[in-house]
Amino acid sequence: MNEIHSYALKIKPLLLRLGIVFCSLNAARVLFYISNRAAFAKAGIVDFFYGSWIDLVTICLYFFPFIIIEIFPLPLRIQSQKEKIQAIHFHFIHFLLLVLNLMDVEYFKFTNKRTTSDLFSTFSESSDFNHLLLPYLLEFWWLSIVLIGLFWGSIYLFQKTKSVTDHPFSWVHVGMNWIIILPLVIVIGRGGFGLKPISTLDVSRYCQTEQVPLVLNTPFSMLKSIGKAPLEYLHFLPLKTEQRQFNPIQTSRPANILPEKQNVVILILESFGSEFTGEDAQPTSYAPFFDSLCKASLFFDFGIANGRKSIEALPAVIGSMPSWMDDPFITSPYCNNQQMTLPKILKKQGYSSAFFHSANNGSMRFDSYASLAGFDHYFGRNEYGNDAHFNGIWGIWDGYFNPWAARKMSALRTPFFCTLFTISSHHPYTIPSNRKNKVMQGPQPICAAINYSDWALKQFFDVAKKQSWYKNTLFVLVADHTPPSTHPLFGSKQWMYRIPIVFYHPSGKLQVKKEQNFLQQIDIMPTLLDILNVKTTFYGFGKSYFQGQTGKGMTYLEGTYHLFYNQHMAVFKDKHVTNLYNVRSPQGVHIDSLGKKKQTLSKYLIGFKALMQRYNRDLIDNKTFQR
Repeated sequence: MNEIHSYALKIKPLLLRLGIVFCSLNAARVLFYISNRAAFAKAGIVDFFYGSWIDLVTICLYFFPFIIIEIFPLPLRIQSQKEKIQAIHFHFIHFLLLVLNLMDVEYFKFTNKRTTSDLFSTFSESSDFNHLLLPYLLEFWWLSIVLIGLFWGSIYLFQKTKSVTDHPFSWVHVGMNWIIILPLVIVIGRGGFGLKPISTLDVSRYCQTEQVPLVLNTPFSMLKSIGKAPLEYLHFLPLKTEQRQFNPIQTSRPANILPEKQNVVILILESFGSEFTGEDAQPTSYAPFFDSLCKASLFFDFGIANGRKSIEALPAVIGSMPSWMDDPFITSPYCNNQQMTLPKILKKQGYSSAFFHSANNGSMRFDSYASLAGFDHYFGRNEYGNDAHFNGIWGIWDGYFNPWAARKMSALRTPFFCTLFTISSHHPYTIPSNRKNKVMQGPQPICAAINYSDWALKQFFDVAKKQSWYKNTLFVLVADHTPPSTHPLFGSKQWMYRIPIVFYHPSGKLQVKKEQNFLQQIDIMPTLLDILNVKTTFYGFGKSYFQGQTGKGMTYLEGTYHLFYNQHMAVFKDKHVTNLYNVRSPQGVHIDSLGKKKQTLSKYLIGFKALMQRYNRDLIDNKTFQR
């Protein structure tokens, strides 16, 4: 009995110290929930319970060396320094866990997922990190205070739980460590007795899809995504069945609506989601000029962004290449696969091309990808050449860059294909001093930024209308993704991909219509080829609106596919559908109707499985092109 009591005293400091970390991780989750509660409307106490389990797993993984030092006998010369070694290890790892968790308290609003290791690949290969770090720290200063408070508290409590170093050595204690503590730590670190250690995907078994980010913590997501193979072969369907359902090698069909050799300008509008534009905006639209273009265009009211990040939008729009994996396509191992893109296809038709992005050169690797995609020219902040118009973070304000880009297009050989990616409606929403008192204000800072970007869009068209090429140009306007939202509807998985997609031609020959069917970003390239009367064979995962094959969409987030068809969105994970929602009905968007629609869904599901299966195989085998 004395031996057991002695052992309990010896192991108590270890348990108390790990308890400090456990409490801080739970505190971070509560803060995460409070800051993002609109995204977790159905969260319950059981989600926090499972979250605590993930915290225990995380502690065993990150603090395994700390635990080993505590429970195993050490040489005398090291034993005397053990407390110092443990203190350094404990405080360093704990500080890292706090930083990662608190970072996602606000960053989650932009991605709707826990941050994974792809953050490092994105920022390490672009110039954005240095520009974004200080503004992030300044805007969310209160997180720094929370970080300091939690870290200081952990230092204080750590000192109150000094390790027992003067207790007599006992092989009984060592044996109990081997028999009890070490196996327990290994089992918890693996997440149980399963054949494979627990992964982020396994978390979806414990909760509804919407609550997965709440149950997870960022250190766990980071660790589990390091070195992870982005894709694996899928075997949902026999090869012949897959080929009957979907083939990315397609043939365009001239729509014969517009004359031959029309210029094309795609405007990818930063964060122009449907929450702040159009008739369904909440509480009102902050983009009156954009809305006026929608009314004069072929307008898709419920367009679908194929991702949650700007870096995912560009390949989807100009190459019909989605990011149906954990990494954005541009930073994935497959970014150098052979690809068919609009610049490459149209070059064979005699088009010149240019990509305009007013951000810092190197931002999101867009300059490198533009070259890979086949653009003849790239124009960024450096090419603009006037840093008096630099917004201090991302690049040149839209109000200056947009009209400059319109004039620059006049120097291109016609017909031309151009893409302009705007930036001013991106967080942290800076507005030039000469426009601050002229923009519409709203309940969120982004409202004024959207309004400024809308004004800047008008400046582009005001200049473009004076150019000789304007009347022979097809304009496509599409949001890159939806913005962060505090609205229960627009923050839901069902509506967080909803964006406007617009096809506008000054001649009015293109049908003016508000189209109710879904159109996703990857459908833009096939649709454009038909409008331009280009007869060609190409590779793409989207379908042309003019061939009557659209009306569907698919997105991917944290191991879960969201499948859009007719009026519904199905949630597909772990190889089966778990939920089904009517996304056209605001009243019923949160009502799961899977039980009533299961038979109807099955005929669509086979087509989506064919898409998933072909996508993974072709990216792995580098067959993302037409030979």
